[in-house]
Amino acid sequence: MSAFPTIAFLGAGQMAEALVRGLLRAELVAPQRVMMTDVRTERLEVVRALGVRTGHHNADALAFAEMLFLTVKPQDVPTVLDEIGPSVSSDHVVVSVAAGVPIARVQAALPGRTPVVRVMPNTPCLVGAGMAVLALGPFATEREEQLVLRIFTAVGRALTQPEARLDAVTALSGSGPAFFSVILEAFVDAGVRVGLPRDVATELAVQTALGTARMLLETGRHTGQMKDMVTSPGGTAIAGLHQLERGGLRGLIMDCVQAATERSRELGRAAQAAGTGGPQSPAARG
Repeated sequence: MSAFPTIAFLGAGQMAEALVRGLLRAELVAPQRVMMTDVRTERLEVVRALGVRTGHHNADALAFAEMLFLTVKPQDVPTVLDEIGPSVSSDHVVVSVAAGVPIARVQAALPGRTPVVRVMPNTPCLVGAGMAVLALGPFATEREEQLVLRIFTAVGRALTQPEARLDAVTALSGSGPAFFSVILEAFVDAGVRVGLPRDVATELAVQTALGTARMLLETGRHTGQMKDMVTSPGGTAIAGLHQLERGGLRGLIMDCVQAATERSRELGRAAQAAGTGGPQSPAARG
C-alpha cells in the first residue's frame, strides 16, 4: 500500500463531498487517487468537478480503492454491504459514517479480518469546522486509526472513543448542530424583540457564539470561568442568567441530549436486528 491509500466513497452526498474537499485541500491525496460512486448522475456531475474519478458501480470502486467509505444513508447500508461484502478483502479498510449502524453489523457482512472503523461526523465538516469521533473495530489497528484521524482532521477535529459512547456522541455532536441552530434562532428572535434589525441580530448572535466557542477551545478555560468573566454583580448578564435558571434551561438541554441518545440506541438495535435476520422496526427502514 502506498503512503496514503487510494480511497473510494460509496455514496457521493454532501458529507462525502466535504471529506473529499478536505482531503484535497490538505493535499493528503491526489484527485486521481479518489473515486466516488452514486446512483444519482447529478451528484456525480457535481463531484466530478473536483477532478476525482466517478462511477455508478461499487464493484469498480472496490477494484480501484484500498480504503472504502460507506457514505450512504443508514437504511441503504445493508444493501451496499450485501453488494460489496463478497468482494471485500482483509487488505481493504472499511470506514462507515452511517449513523446508528454498529461495527458488528458491518463486520458481519465482510470476510476474514477486514479492518472496520465507524465514524460519527457532523455537518460543520462542510465548512472545515466539523467534529468527528471514531471507534475501532476488532481488526482495526493503530495504523488504520491514524489514517482515519488524518482524514477527518482535514475537515475539523477528530478523536477516538469506545464504540459504546457513540450513541451519546451522535446525540451531542452529531445532532448538536440542530440544537444549537434552534438556540441561535431564539437569540436572533430575542434581538428582534428588543429592537434590533434581523440581519444585525443574526450577525451578533452567530459571531458571539463563534467567538465564545473559539475562546473555550483556544484558552482551555472551563465554561463556568467564561460565564464568570461576563457576569458582574447586579449587571445585565446575571439578570439574564437568572431567567434562564428559572426556566430550567440546563435541565431542558440535558433532557434533549438524553432523548437523542436513546433514539440513537433504538436505531442501532434496529440495524443490528436487520443484519441478523431479526424483525426490522419502522425506524430501521428510515
